Amino acid sequence: MERVDRQGWATELDRDVSELVHRAGTRPRAAQADAGCQSEGMTNLNSVIRGISGTSVMEIERLIAELQTLGDCLLNEGQRVQREIVQYAQMSQAATKSTKIIAETLSRLERTEPSRRSWS
Repeated sequence: MERVDRQGWATELDRDVSELVHRAGTRPRAAQADAGCQSEGMTNLNSVIRGISGTSVMEIERLIAELQTLGDCLLNEGQRVQREIVQYAQMSQAATKSTKIIAETLSRLERTEPSRRSWS
């Protein structure tokens, strides 16, 4: 999955907003003094802000969807790990039982047939 660089995203947003403010502030003062231009400038700025916020909302929705996908993946992985632990515990118990059976059998053999030991 794609790793999200939050700091880079925030820096990019700051840069975009600064550029918009700079563009809005570079108009000649005479044009800014005109009420019609101010109204048009505000409409333009509002439109740009809506565009930026729309992009931000889309980005947030994408991040939410990605987080939900990651959450589902973690849930599935947690369930898989739990199944593996149960299987390991069952295998460990079976190995312990087998070891006890082997030890008991060897102990009985030693008691019943001590003369048959070939290693002494």
